[in-house]
Amino acid sequence: MSAEANPQLALRPMLPGEGPLLAEIFRASIMELTGDEYEIEQQEAWAAAAEDEAAFAERLAGHTTIVATMSRSPVGFASLEADDKIGFLYVHPAVVERGVGTLLADALEKIAGGRGANDLSVDASDSAYDFFSKRGYAAQQRNSVACGDEWLSNTTMKKTLKGPETVQ
Repeated sequence: MSAEANPQLALRPMLPGEGPLLAEIFRASIMELTGDEYEIEQQEAWAAAAEDEAAFAERLAGHTTIVATMSRSPVGFASLEADDKIGFLYVHPAVVERGVGTLLADALEKIAGGRGANDLSVDASDSAYDFFSKRGYAAQQRNSVACGDEWLSNTTMKKTLKGPETVQ
């Protein structure tokens, strides 16, 4: 048996055929990491968005989706649904607090900035609010989102990626 003391984190684009694995990361993240802020019925309704794994994969393929790997195995993913808006950022519960979310968020911010976005926004779940707040995202508005028969609250947050241009 072989194990790494400090497994290497890396990023890569989403690969064809990864929809089911990313759907599992999505569902596990919701069901195991959001229980303090959301009721079980809300979690189940939210996680149901990945029940049709083919449709879920197609949705991710329509975004700029990156995958975080640890020892070459996917452990998280994130996407830009537009050059200035984060669509998804989910980390498997087994690797929380190991830098995966930070790696993904850093990459999305660099991609968005490289594409000319001045700001980057996200509809952050109540569970992810502190993560984004610590990264410099500021709350813009509270939202209530219909999800099946449930309503979920989140907060639209925004971060300035580029400062004012300096004229010389």
